Amino acid sequence: MDAKSIIAALDAEIEALREARAILLNSDNVGSTAAKKAAAAKPRKIAKRVLSPEARKRIADAQRKRWAAARKPKQSAAAAPVKATKKAVSKKKSAQRSAKKAVAKRTPSAAGKRAAVKKAAPPKPEAPKTEAAAS
Repeated sequence: MDAKSIIAALDAEIEALREARAILLNSDNVGSTAAKKAAAAKPRKIAKRVLSPEARKRIADAQRKRWAAARKPKQSAAAAPVKATKKAVSKKKSAQRSAKKAVAKRTPSAAGKRAAVKKAAPPKPEAPKTEAAAS
């Protein structure tokens, strides 16, 4: 192939690309036409749930009943006598004190632990005496 035939082929290819570009510019972009079609389609209406007046009344009554049941324990807890709670607290504290005393009796103090460790340690062995070391 000579240079003239290569240049002629390149010019033909360039012309084909220009024609394709012109076609794309004159017509709407392929992506935008799909978007226009999607926008033109009517959105579906979501059907509302219709309740009869009797059904609404039943639901409202049931909810009021739940609210009333939820409020009852709060009212009775607020009216609880104060003395009973103080007694419970004092019983708990005395139980904690007695538990601490029992634990203290079972475990030696820190000073006692150190003394026990010192007593339990074996004495260090002395190096054997040799004649070379004596002179």
